[in-house]
Amino acid sequence: MTTVTPLKGSVGTAHTRVEGRDKVTGAARYAAEIPFAELAHGWLVLSTIARGRVRAMDTDAVLAMPGVLTVLHHGNALHVDTDYAGFLGMPPDPSVALFQHDRVPYAGWPVALVVARTSEQAREAAEALVVHYDQEPHDIAFKDGRPDAYLAADTPVGPGSTAKGDLDAELARSAVVVDAEYTTPEEHHNPMEPHAATALWDGGRLEVVDSNQGALWVQGELANLFSLDPASVRVRSEHVGGGFGSKGVRAHQVAAVMAATVLQRPVRVVLTRRQMFSLVGYRSPTAQRVRLGADPDGRLRALAHEALNQSSTVHEFMEPSATPGRVLYDAPAHHTAHRIVRLDVPTPTFMRAPGEAPGSFALESALDELAEKCGVDPIDLRLRNEPEAGPVSGLPFAGRGLIACFRAGARRFGWAERDPRPGVRRDGRWLLGTGTAACTFHAGAVPSTAALTAEADGRFTVRISAADIGTGARTALTLIAADALEVTPERVDVLIGNSDFGPAMIAGGSMGTSSWGWAITAAAEDLRERLALSADIPPEGITVRSNTMEAIAALPPKERHSYGAHFAEAAVDITTGEVRVRRMLGIFAAGRIINPLTARNQFVGGMTWGISMALHEEAVRDPASGAHVGADLAGYHFAANADVPHIEADWLPEDPDDDDPVRIKGIGEIGIVGAAAAVANAVWHATGVRHRNLPIRPDRILMAGRDA
Repeated sequence: MTTVTPLKGSVGTAHTRVEGRDKVTGAARYAAEIPFAELAHGWLVLSTIARGRVRAMDTDAVLAMPGVLTVLHHGNALHVDTDYAGFLGMPPDPSVALFQHDRVPYAGWPVALVVARTSEQAREAAEALVVHYDQEPHDIAFKDGRPDAYLAADTPVGPGSTAKGDLDAELARSAVVVDAEYTTPEEHHNPMEPHAATALWDGGRLEVVDSNQGALWVQGELANLFSLDPASVRVRSEHVGGGFGSKGVRAHQVAAVMAATVLQRPVRVVLTRRQMFSLVGYRSPTAQRVRLGADPDGRLRALAHEALNQSSTVHEFMEPSATPGRVLYDAPAHHTAHRIVRLDVPTPTFMRAPGEAPGSFALESALDELAEKCGVDPIDLRLRNEPEAGPVSGLPFAGRGLIACFRAGARRFGWAERDPRPGVRRDGRWLLGTGTAACTFHAGAVPSTAALTAEADGRFTVRISAADIGTGARTALTLIAADALEVTPERVDVLIGNSDFGPAMIAGGSMGTSSWGWAITAAAEDLRERLALSADIPPEGITVRSNTMEAIAALPPKERHSYGAHFAEAAVDITTGEVRVRRMLGIFAAGRIINPLTARNQFVGGMTWGISMALHEEAVRDPASGAHVGADLAGYHFAANADVPHIEADWLPEDPDDDDPVRIKGIGEIGIVGAAAAVANAVWHATGVRHRNLPIRPDRILMAGRDA
């Protein structure tokens, strides 16, 4: 009888990344680095107008240039199909339907692909291609109060609007009312590794080597677009240098497949940093109105959160900014609504904590304003409005650690010593202030499959269509499998990033590790039973496959979320307008922490991004051209090392969900939720001036000081 040596305890202890050495030595190859014989290179040509039509292209001169193999455009491109239900059951963004017509809906729209023998030849030819346009007036003016804004419909990520109670009546009964408007700018995810894809046909099968957040997701979309049997498409994505929501199905993958099909040779398309600003999505700007009505002690009677975001004229995307209040706070009258305005701009997309990141800035700033008006400590105000069940759903909470996070964080941060009066603390030329904010993000799991093999040499191999986008997922899954099998992590090999491994959740929505971990645990249980009945392992090994669809469907309906409390100290120089965050603390209730080393990285990374959101990030469009001003990492500012203070992240030791056998909650996104609000609230406490528009730039500090 085959036995497995019992050993427990890998989960919950710090482990360096299993692929870490390969990454730092260069042995780990990313999508743009893998060699292929006869590889050709494609370079996308993007529109220079924001609205109109392509009248003509001077392709003959380009085709005569050295190394050029073809120029694809709307006059000769393969037909693709967009009449299908894509990811989350939503129709695909028509921008992936490359070169299907001569319309130009925004600046940066792909109008051609030049393919050549080398990348340098392709770029030179693409930049030489002359495109003639019939230009039309464009509209990129995003602002509140536009008459063409409309109420968003319900989507798979949540309802467009919710309402209970009489809002006007409860606001009229309220002793204290906050009615304020907040804005956040257009923001971009720009992962360190640019988007890249190589396509080739091998024995009648389409092979795509890509950098993505879900190989099976990309496989399904490409199969639908090109009317292929999904089994005839394989997508591989072993190493990914960041994603943050941007690495789904984009124009470059479709372009590579088109060119590889036409030329019958491998074709690689890599996006430049500038091209990423228009081709891979972004976080929409938002205009939000929050109305809070409360009794004198700060207990809410009314909560209304209305949010406006922009989308393109070709596709609708809702940034669900009004969602945090649906979980955090209850009131007799509770209304949320999302509105959308369509402009001549690229389509926004999911970006780390979509909705929750900008929405928490508005909501948690408004709660701070209410605390000030009521003369109540900001933490006490939040504790007084702790709901007993889901404020909108009415469902019970599957664990609710928010109060415990605030109490633990307040002790560590020294909140009790805080003088509540704004503008009274100084350190030389700096005004000092502290702020706090709550955070939450949905926790869940999506049905997934996994294959687990006991090898004849005593090792174990996991095969699952997971994606490690830099989060340490490969290492976490190794630890989960090791504990489930009761062996050391060194005996486990985890293979990911291959669509042939079967259905599994993408790396997104903070549901990757929980979904994959559940499938691996289920497979390990079955494999251990098989091994207990086996006298020996055959040369091909013993393989079992799990599917968590029934188990996840059987979960009782509950509000399942991670929670946290942010604390920030800001220093403000009102002479120069400079703002420095001196320290931050985040305490989180986020389920069972698999690998403390990489988990802390995720929390701190999100909090750092919150600093960046609060003080730096802002993509600006030129009204005349409709294009970005400074579409690169020199013109788009974000937090650098000098901007990152002493940041601490920790978590509660217990955060149970008795219905979840793996007790894992995603942590990739909750770190940014509420972080910008904590910084903004600290700036108010330092200066006594409320900033409702992000980022809090030096010029805004100076203008506010002048007007105060």
